[in-house]
Amino acid sequence: MKLWIKTFSKTAARLLSTGVFIGCISGNGIAASKNKRQKHQLSRRSTYQALLDSVTTGKDSTKFHIINETTKVPLLAEVYGIEGNIFRLKINEETPLKPRYEVPDVLTIKPSTVRLISCSGDAGSLVLADGKGDLKCHITANPFKIDLVSEEEIVMSINSLDQLYFEHLQIPLKQRSTKENKEDTSIDASQEDQEDLGLWEEKFGKFVDVKVNGPASIGLDFSLHGFEHLYGIPQHAESHQLKNTSDGDAYRLYNLDVYGYKIHDKMGIYGSVPYLLAHKLGRTLGIFWLNASETLVEINTEPAVKYTLTQMGPVAAKQKIRCRTDVHWMSESGIIDVFLLTGPTPSDIFKQYSYLTGTQAMPPLFSLGYHQCRWNYEDEQDVKAVDAGFDEHDIPYDVMWLDIEHTEGKRYFTWDKKRFPNPKRMQELLRSKKRKLVVISDPHIKIDPDYSVYSKAKEQGFFVRNHEGGDFEGVCWPGLSSYLDFTNPKVREWYSGLFTFSAYQGSTDILYIWNDMNEPSVFRGPELTMQKNAVHHGNWEHRELHNIYGFYQHMATAEGLIQRSEGKERPFVLTRSFFAGSQKYGAVWTGDNTAEWSYLKISIPMLLTLSITGISFCGADVGGFIGNPEAELLVRWYQAGAYQPFFRGHATMKTKRREPWLFGEEYTRLIREAIRQRYALLPYWYFLFYCAHVAAEPVMRPLWIEFPEELDTFGVEDEYMLGSALLVHPVTEPKATTVDVFLPGSNEVWYDSKTFAHWEGACTVKIPVALDTIPVFQRGGSIVPIKTTIGKSTGYMSDSPYGLRVALSTKGSAMGEFYLDDGHSFQYLHQKQFLHRKFSFLAGVLINSCADKRGHYPTKCVVEQIFIQGLKKQPSSVTTHSSDGKEEPVAFTYCAKMSTLRLEKLSLNIGTDWEVHIR
Repeated sequence: MKLWIKTFSKTAARLLSTGVFIGCISGNGIAASKNKRQKHQLSRRSTYQALLDSVTTGKDSTKFHIINETTKVPLLAEVYGIEGNIFRLKINEETPLKPRYEVPDVLTIKPSTVRLISCSGDAGSLVLADGKGDLKCHITANPFKIDLVSEEEIVMSINSLDQLYFEHLQIPLKQRSTKENKEDTSIDASQEDQEDLGLWEEKFGKFVDVKVNGPASIGLDFSLHGFEHLYGIPQHAESHQLKNTSDGDAYRLYNLDVYGYKIHDKMGIYGSVPYLLAHKLGRTLGIFWLNASETLVEINTEPAVKYTLTQMGPVAAKQKIRCRTDVHWMSESGIIDVFLLTGPTPSDIFKQYSYLTGTQAMPPLFSLGYHQCRWNYEDEQDVKAVDAGFDEHDIPYDVMWLDIEHTEGKRYFTWDKKRFPNPKRMQELLRSKKRKLVVISDPHIKIDPDYSVYSKAKEQGFFVRNHEGGDFEGVCWPGLSSYLDFTNPKVREWYSGLFTFSAYQGSTDILYIWNDMNEPSVFRGPELTMQKNAVHHGNWEHRELHNIYGFYQHMATAEGLIQRSEGKERPFVLTRSFFAGSQKYGAVWTGDNTAEWSYLKISIPMLLTLSITGISFCGADVGGFIGNPEAELLVRWYQAGAYQPFFRGHATMKTKRREPWLFGEEYTRLIREAIRQRYALLPYWYFLFYCAHVAAEPVMRPLWIEFPEELDTFGVEDEYMLGSALLVHPVTEPKATTVDVFLPGSNEVWYDSKTFAHWEGACTVKIPVALDTIPVFQRGGSIVPIKTTIGKSTGYMSDSPYGLRVALSTKGSAMGEFYLDDGHSFQYLHQKQFLHRKFSFLAGVLINSCADKRGHYPTKCVVEQIFIQGLKKQPSSVTTHSSDGKEEPVAFTYCAKMSTLRLEKLSLNIGTDWEVHIR
């Protein structure tokens, strides 16, 4: 693919040399033919210019032509203004031989456009402004460039490095007549060079990737002025802040099944979200590159001292000494379709991105509890024994998981008759303890005419096809398999129907689903995935949509569980492969990690990156999937996992059993305490997921989100915020006796959740840690709701009482919120059956009031305990005041040394108005 060698990077050379474009890695040497391609492409570099006399302004967009100075082949550019300070740029061939792939189904709705107004520009430029006039697009004709200007400051430039690249679809040489050859010798000569360079048909090992219409790659550069901190573009086992790639590998977005993936590596793993955020003091930007083919992202930061402008003027002068980061996106095929999110705040960026791709699905409450998984629990008796073990050791958990061995010969939607002869009885045992079951369902279908799922899909033509027209066949867990074509709406509809109780024999309404291997994984395929010239619905090649394949299975599975309940119940579906928008359908995890300290440590930045790119419901396998963790590592991983959104223990087959009680009583106690802390905080977790669902606020947040004006937070990735109230610093080193915790905010005060000691912000504190220590700090000014008693599972805790943890700010005030609904249905949405309350503490008065009057949800639950930190004066009296005017005195305990006040044995209904007065 020519584009990749146009980038002047070692990455491009390496990736070309390793054959990634047919999806097969071979080594690191640069082949002679690849060098030839690189020199050939560099010598033919040319620029584009915009033909501004072609500008047309329609209801939705402004269109104009761009032309390559060498080929003279025109492109069509469209600029859209979108509601909420978003710009969209689309570039496509004006008259392609056939349609080029445009990613469907990711945008939740057709975005509402804002008419752009053409302002005055000189003869070689065009200025487009939104209605408010504070955001403008300056389009320069020659060479083609777009500057995004906010309040007279250029914040982003497009194609300022002249890296726009667009390979046009071509008619194969052999199909052209002699006459045509004579008439168009320049193109033919070019094509002959391309064929010589192996661009039309690439061979690697036994795989041959035939590009019917030649190479079709695209690329574009973006310069971010004043920015040097970039984040996003998961999934990589890398730091949260994106690294400069000028001296190494580009970030690769290509969904692959990578067992025990290498950490601190930019090669793609299970999922891809082509969305990047840039942050500096005063502004956050986002770039959403809507393309589902294999993609590379290069990042190069130029320090301020190296960057000077040639032109001068009022705008340019401001930028003269600023740093700049250049981002170069390159995709194998499709069109350029990019959304520019202009913020200006992190919160605005999250709203803008969720407007396009949707918010996190509201999870059922049980899914926020602890999940117990292993490849594999052997049989019904094993499930029963493990379930009983949690009760025997007084450890709460909510969900038992079954991996592929529960099926009959890896045939999904079936049960192994010897191991699981009575799956409904097994589920009724779990139901009796208010627990659930999750089973696996992968996209590969065993080729077996006697297997009804296979035979029905085969009969209806529901499998991905090979380039010769037959069903694509590849090897996976069942052996030879075909792969459902989830890009086809009819296939998704049919697959959703497989989850009905009548179709899925042995399933009940407490059974939920896990989609694995959906990159898709093909064991003997190139890079363990599907050949790029496999063919999908609409005659699209797999190369066009590879990264969105798993997204579609996730979508169909979630829809199937909703349909199963006739639209009443929320689904729970975990997926390994994902794309932009996967948050709408459920949860994601970080795949096949390893039981080593370094993987525990890297899980934090991996989850932070997922969280800021829309996927709040994310987690890493506790303990590490591969290998056998020592007891200390297992304890530390449970402690970290308890404070991360998706909380599941998992292990591969042939590892030692590692249920929480198998390492001795002391370690059992420590793991029990970590899990119990998770369950105590469930009211807070549930509120955070409600905020993610309705307002796109990440549950797990890097510090820079909460403290966007504090430069010291921009690179922190060993600690994070849960919502705005809790700071968590997991212990990720063996035999640690202290950890250095950075407490941000010069006007903040932080309280240790265990010792109640407090510190002022904007400092690093050395915290002593024993093996029972989880460094968690509550932010002054916050109120966190908790459960005061812990049950066997979330279902046992629905009516149990609440407590409030009040942490006072430096001004002696605090605020918090609480959300409650039935925990499982859509009635919160359709019938407004929910309770949203607001707590505030000011001048010695704690008030519980309604935060959203649209919601109504009766509850008998009471607040029985209130704990206030930072109260510097011992009160003389404490009284409660109900909405009917009734006043009652309250017994209290005050600790002058720690400045804490404890109120117990209260009975204040959490859903009604009341006040607590402290005098």
